[in-house]
Amino acid sequence: MTRPNAPSTAYLDHIVAETEQRERRAVAASPAGTATAEDGGAPAALADIAEQAVRRLADDITEIACTLHARPETAFEEHESARFLVEVLARHGVSAELGVHGLSTAFRAELGSAGSGPTIAICAEYDALPGIGHGCGHNVIAAAGVGAFLALRKVMGADDAPAGRVVLLGTPAEEGSSGKEILARNGALDGIDAAIMVHPYGVDSADQVWLGRRLLTWTFTGRSAHASAQPFMGRNALDAASLAYQGIGLLRQQITPADRIHATITEGGTSPNVVTERAVMRLYARSKYPDTLRDLSDRLDDVARGAALMTGTEVEIGWDDGAAPSLPVRTNHTLTGRWVAAQRRRGRDPLPSGVLSETIAASTDFGNVSFRVPGIHPLIKVAESGVALHTAEFAEAAGGPAASSAALDGAAGLAMTALDYLCDADLRAAVHEEFAAQGGPIDVERYFG
Repeated sequence: MTRPNAPSTAYLDHIVAETEQRERRAVAASPAGTATAEDGGAPAALADIAEQAVRRLADDITEIACTLHARPETAFEEHESARFLVEVLARHGVSAELGVHGLSTAFRAELGSAGSGPTIAICAEYDALPGIGHGCGHNVIAAAGVGAFLALRKVMGADDAPAGRVVLLGTPAEEGSSGKEILARNGALDGIDAAIMVHPYGVDSADQVWLGRRLLTWTFTGRSAHASAQPFMGRNALDAASLAYQGIGLLRQQITPADRIHATITEGGTSPNVVTERAVMRLYARSKYPDTLRDLSDRLDDVARGAALMTGTEVEIGWDDGAAPSLPVRTNHTLTGRWVAAQRRRGRDPLPSGVLSETIAASTDFGNVSFRVPGIHPLIKVAESGVALHTAEFAEAAGGPAASSAALDGAAGLAMTALDYLCDADLRAAVHEEFAAQGGPIDVERYFG
């Protein structure tokens, strides 16, 4: 006898916790509150040095955005892009190591010295999409990241520069994979206290929902037979896949609003007169939180096993296809406040958290970073608001003048945010207190077992 499964309370728990957090932020931002995004941070003189450095680096930053856009390379194949970025750094006297942390197209450069103070990392993506090119604007991400790092080189050479270290991580293979997770498992984040990056979009936004994502393959195996003479001797794997597909459709009625399931049948037999012995399905599963993604994973496992049981077939369940899952992004709102202050200084006014609809949500492997250390992943406008990521229209915008402008403003914003973190001990304490209150680091590598 079976009994109904007890529904997970994870999503409701998150709703309650987030409501409480929003109430606290609303009180802090009210006239009676004492904290604003403009309070604290680095001395004005150092911020001026960073911004002036970005101005002098304008040609280099624009060159990066345009060069990468003209020569798109897909995940794990970004050899020319990575070499070019390392060459730009060398042009400015910075030595970067290419082929680090287990990936030949990753690179790393550092300012300062370990142990001298806090360490903040800037992540730079540069992979493109197959057939579309830079339809996600990673050329802008790389330009902003490298530009910020070179600007901070000028600051770190000043007499009153803060103690600490800045690490530039060239992070390949975000599209369709989890390059940052591979880097992290190979020590890229060891000794890193916080991490920042910026992503191009159709609006300026301080924060947006980024769903966790897992890849899934179901392989159903049955028994072949003559479909007319002896169908009763067969066990139809395509029937199992068909039932599983219908099961997903019914499951969608009882999943959380932010959950997403995408599925396709990639193999379904070869001849109508032969009972299908093998059928293969490929799926994506997405959710807003790590624990709700884990719950959704378990429920999908049950769908596959149930379909196999009903059809007398076997099913092999393969999660993540040898790659790592991408966790949702956990935003550090304290650090985001510094980004907002920097962007306002540049004439932009990012939308606050909660303005953009949660239904417009994608995934990124920066989530895996943000559950290890405090991090931010704000959005910067390069296209009209109606232009979606992963389209030819966005790829065109990512090579235009608005993208070059965004790369400059993004470089300045990242540089000043990093500088605030290094200079302001109270800010750092608040950043890490928030991270601890959010649950602290999790064991990303073993989270799903």
